[in-house]
Amino acid sequence: MEPMGTPAYRLVDFQQLPGVPCPCGTARRAFDDVPEYPGTIHLTHISEDAELHYHKRLTETYYFLECGPDARMQLDDEIIPVRAGMCIMILPGVRHRAIGKMTILNIVFPKFDPADEFSA
Repeated sequence: MEPMGTPAYRLVDFQQLPGVPCPCGTARRAFDDVPEYPGTIHLTHISEDAELHYHKRLTETYYFLECGPDARMQLDDEIIPVRAGMCIMILPGVRHRAIGKMTILNIVFPKFDPADEFSA
């Protein structure tokens, strides 16, 4: 049971979160300040020039909200087309980048750590 005055939920308005530069474009990161939640959720606007990168510890799950007509993902040496409504899980060690403009919801476990982002 939650202590009196502490809600048993957290609500975030992504539009109120600051945009943070990332290898893909700009991310708005939620729930990094909630110790009870083991991950973070990012609303990310991906630019056309996303950088190839990887993580040693983080698992990312991209849910594609909006995609340009030629949107693709590079996963190691494979390039696959993606569209709104698709979802892809990217395990640690997989070099990845988005190709084309898109907006994604990125669910990250454990909590996002910028020190675990490496250029490929």
